[in-house]
Amino acid sequence: MKRRALIKDLAMFPFIGGAIGNGFPAIAGGQNSISGGPQEATHGLPNKKIGENIYDSIGVRSVINARGTVTIIGASRMLPEVEKAMRAATRNYVQIDELMEGVAIRLAELTGAEWGIVTTGATGALIVGCAGIVTGGNPDNLWKLPDLEGMKNEVIIPTYSWTAYESAVKGVGVKMVEVANLEALRAALSTKTAMILVLAGEQSENGSLSIKAISSIVKPLNIPILVDAAAEGLVVPNPHLSQGADLVAYSGGKYLNGPQCSGLLIGRKDLVRAAWVTSAPHHGFGRGYKVGREEIIGMLTAVEMWAKRDHVEEFRKWTSWLETIAGRLKKIPGVTTEIMQPKGRSNPSPELLVQWDPAIIPLTGYDVENILWEESPRIAVSGAGSYLPFPPNFKPNILINSSQLEAGEENSIADSVYGVLSKPPFVNKDSSAASFDINGAWNLEMVFVAGMDKQKFLIEQHGSELTGSHLGSYASRELSGNLFGSSVLIRSSYTQKGVRLNFEF
Repeated sequence: MKRRALIKDLAMFPFIGGAIGNGFPAIAGGQNSISGGPQEATHGLPNKKIGENIYDSIGVRSVINARGTVTIIGASRMLPEVEKAMRAATRNYVQIDELMEGVAIRLAELTGAEWGIVTTGATGALIVGCAGIVTGGNPDNLWKLPDLEGMKNEVIIPTYSWTAYESAVKGVGVKMVEVANLEALRAALSTKTAMILVLAGEQSENGSLSIKAISSIVKPLNIPILVDAAAEGLVVPNPHLSQGADLVAYSGGKYLNGPQCSGLLIGRKDLVRAAWVTSAPHHGFGRGYKVGREEIIGMLTAVEMWAKRDHVEEFRKWTSWLETIAGRLKKIPGVTTEIMQPKGRSNPSPELLVQWDPAIIPLTGYDVENILWEESPRIAVSGAGSYLPFPPNFKPNILINSSQLEAGEENSIADSVYGVLSKPPFVNKDSSAASFDINGAWNLEMVFVAGMDKQKFLIEQHGSELTGSHLGSYASRELSGNLFGSSVLIRSSYTQKGVRLNFEF
């Protein structure tokens, strides 16, 4: 088939991609066909009763979450005490500033920090924390954002700290300055430096650019350190503040099992209070980062419960569920399992690694993820549930996390995975020779859900394998894919400095 004929055939279908990090579904073959959701909503269903699956009433399937605290499938399961407290909070009204002041005092008592506020998730804590630092809690400065003229406008970030979440701080208007070592840190410091942004983990504790090492340099300059510890629990005394950090951000919807859209910012009283000035109910830049009285009380309750929970018993329960699943799967020829213990404080829960011999079970991890996702009950393992898991898991294994299961769901998982691996279904994979050549440069009209962009592919074809570059409007990125018969699959990815641009065509 000639290239012109290929263009004619493909012109029927717009080249459209979905970015995983933003959670947008990809449109694949027509303006009314959207992957990742039901083709048609079911209306007119009777109201659901308490205790029934409320999602059935709108034609949406629920999921057994065997991935852990992943936002796209709902993250964590709220504690019963948190649900009860949130319901109680709806029954009365309260002045929000007074409420947060009272909560701040209690958070200080519970965490050992000077002060604390409830935020819209850990990312919200990073954003209002940064806004509070650059404005100093001055309402005049707040109304200038994101114009930082006259204010310190640079945030230094260690190379290891780049994530999609840290990238959100750029919305305040600051310039991000990346440093790879202490020498680079010293060189980057200036009168424009507002703060240092650090991702909690092994490198922040023991690396050459640890919080302690950074603090020894910036503390005399009164430059604060803000730490992203989103998926950690509330260890007391706080390990990050103890090393020299000034502010620490946590997610309420992860390991703390609080409201999904809540978070915490704890640390220096003046900086935490400045962050509160920049957020709702106050107007200006941070008005959209609103937490209601229900989330505030729910988050406080989650922190209260953190000190009361039997974490040893929780871990034993999670491990026992994985042992149940492993015990069922070990009977399958070619299958091996290993319970992997967590390292560090971020999401410290065990996982089960399930591996198999592809000569006996001709499936990839990606195949098994999709099969479990489409079955009933719907089960999410490894990367299932993300619109474009990139790169797909083509290895013969899956991961199962037990931290967000309810008792009994481990048996459903064991039954489903056993059924797939003991009698692997046939997965049709086209391996026919490429029926045309698409080597060269391609000018694209990228049609998105509400706009269009002109981009380019530079494709090198070797038989059925495709490599090359995708020249996007944001950045160039590597391209890979295949061409079997007349079916073209192209993937591209750009993940530098926290960016998540993952496309599949």
